Amino acid sequence: MILQKQPLLILAVCFILGILFQEKILLSQSVVHWLVAICLALLVLIGFHSYFLHKIRAVLLGILFFWAGVILHFYHTFSSDDHLLVKKKQTITFKISQKLNTTEKYRKFEGTAQAGRINLNSVFYIPKGGEDLDFIHYYKAEAYITRPKAPQYDFQFDYARYLKRRNIDYQIYISKEIQSAERNDLTVSDKLRQYRFMILRRIDKTGMSGKTREFLKGIILADRTEIDAGTVQDFNKSGLVHFLAISGTHIVVIFGMFYFLLIRFIPLRFRKYAIILSLVFIWLFAAFIGFGNSVLRSCIMLSIYFIFVLLQRKPDLLHALALSAFFILMGDTQQLFDVGFQLSFLAVLGIYWLNQPLLTYFPKQDNYVKKILFNTITISLSAQLATFPLVLYYFHQFSLISIIANFVIVPFSELIIVFSFLMTAFVSLGISFKLINGVYDFIIQLLLKVIHWFAEVDVLFFDNIPMNEAEVLSIFLVIFLLRFVILKFSFKNIMNLITVVLAFLIIRTGCNIFENQKEETLVQTFGKNKIFSIKTGNRACFWIQNTENKTDILRYIVHPYCAARRIDYFEIKSLSPSVQKVVFRDKIYELK
Repeated sequence: MILQKQPLLILAVCFILGILFQEKILLSQSVVHWLVAICLALLVLIGFHSYFLHKIRAVLLGILFFWAGVILHFYHTFSSDDHLLVKKKQTITFKISQKLNTTEKYRKFEGTAQAGRINLNSVFYIPKGGEDLDFIHYYKAEAYITRPKAPQYDFQFDYARYLKRRNIDYQIYISKEIQSAERNDLTVSDKLRQYRFMILRRIDKTGMSGKTREFLKGIILADRTEIDAGTVQDFNKSGLVHFLAISGTHIVVIFGMFYFLLIRFIPLRFRKYAIILSLVFIWLFAAFIGFGNSVLRSCIMLSIYFIFVLLQRKPDLLHALALSAFFILMGDTQQLFDVGFQLSFLAVLGIYWLNQPLLTYFPKQDNYVKKILFNTITISLSAQLATFPLVLYYFHQFSLISIIANFVIVPFSELIIVFSFLMTAFVSLGISFKLINGVYDFIIQLLLKVIHWFAEVDVLFFDNIPMNEAEVLSIFLVIFLLRFVILKFSFKNIMNLITVVLAFLIIRTGCNIFENQKEETLVQTFGKNKIFSIKTGNRACFWIQNTENKTDILRYIVHPYCAARRIDYFEIKSLSPSVQKVVFRDKIYELK
């Protein structure tokens, strides 16, 4: 019934299935050219008026959008540059377009390099300690150019593929001596990036503590590049990382703040212009902070929703969601494989599917405070339930404390966002009030301490949770059926839910048994270190030659392996750096 009323959603699903089909099958260019002709023929057929075609028009539209997804993904899949001969060590000229997260050794940037006559889309690694790079200069330096390597094993994160989806083929390591020259070809985007960069520097010069400054940069200006690893871990473990990242909540709050101010000055009969100006403002804000993926998704969805309002049509969340997906994926089909894209759209679907049923179990919302409080709780719970399977699939961890943390923190999120926005506005205008800075610093420090306290509740934190595609689909089906149980607690609905839960347990048990029957011996590389591991059943042992970076080895090697191979117990042992070979069951493993 619901799908019959949602043609846009059905067509969006067909379009997405076409993208996934091309991703898996990889049709050739000649086949795609034939598909273009087929799509044109389908368009002509759909345009004809006849009784028979009217009956199958919905099917023809579905096929058309499916093949459209295949065609667009073909043209958005970047070809390899293997034919380009690029010297590994040479002098390059480069410019940056985006700052990335800083590591212990390097500051990372995204940009374009010119090596000889070849332009290379690259990630640049600049040693810490030097001057920060900006967006209004060209830079020249000695560089070491390399291609991202594919992972050794299937359980490791494929960083090369991740960069390829962003049309990046190279990693370039820059020497400390960098020459610069001012650019004379600045675009509007470059000027906006530079102005944002200047505001970030001004924030650094305020008297607030370091963690508060980095929090302010992240929550308003979408710059989380300098946030310390401990703070990021606290947000991840407490399930509040969405609060720190610019998302739909931030855009809605900023839109609402601007709209609230406008309606105080615009007459009632011109109220629609307040909506239009507020939409213009959030798009200007999105351009200012760099049109990040999550920001762009939120702005498109909010704009479509209010276009329905301006056209005096009943706003439909699923229509807005489907149109947003079309606009984003037609611009870049690779966005479908972005984890943020998937989580944000699933969160909206979860709110649509579960929010109203959950509200029926709360007391009557007979005043503004109750309405805000209860809706905040149900919206947060709905979004968490909908994204729960993918969180397990991608990150293999979950904390039950995140539910409580969201109930405590999210109701105050609007006030924090508004206060942070005003602080950023003051800084950008060169206005500094020590009292206001002190109050803001105190509030954020208190907030970070509360979040850290939630993150410290390890008893409710679970990691290394194995999850494959079949298990994810079965959990999604559980969440789908949960709505009917909430709406009507009947025997039929309960039995349907129990059946799917049992199916999930059977699938999971079967996967565990299958994986635990395997034995495996691997030699993995992490930097200059070699890690030798032996898996027997649901146990594994790792021998490490250098334990100085044990934390990183746990994060990038041990935990992903345990999640992929369904390891319940593991131990780590030291191995002498002088050991060059290991003999196990008459097989020699090289460690050098």
